[in-house]
Amino acid sequence: MITVRRRAILPFPVERVWQVVANPGEASWRSDLSRVEVHDEARFTEYTLSGFPTTFTVTARESCRRWEFDLENANLRGHWTGEFNHMGTHTEVVFTEAVRAHAPLPRLLIRLYLRRQQGRYLRDLRRALSRTE
Repeated sequence: MITVRRRAILPFPVERVWQVVANPGEASWRSDLSRVEVHDEARFTEYTLSGFPTTFTVTARESCRRWEFDLENANLRGHWTGEFNHMGTHTEVVFTEAVRAHAPLPRLLIRLYLRRQQGRYLRDLRRALSRTE
């Protein structure tokens, strides 16, 4: 498995960060998605701008503390964990993604792809939080 972890400190209260991140039905803030279908409380599917689907199954949800899910698409399968740590008026987030490719792809390419995706996700999150001030 290939694991990539991103940590960031956001100058927003943990409740606000949680409200944006842990609401898959409202993903208009994400620049990499065209839409999201919520199937039920535990399952949703994200579609990239080109229409490529990834299905997510929630495995843990602790309000304002932790959100985890399994993910799978035609190229990979894995697990994502989001940790939310209250730091007064700020929030520390730690996003960890561990995946395994279905086809034999170079580990470096997968790692670079995951890092790029996580960087974009954090940029979009910061932008979304700034707009809701």
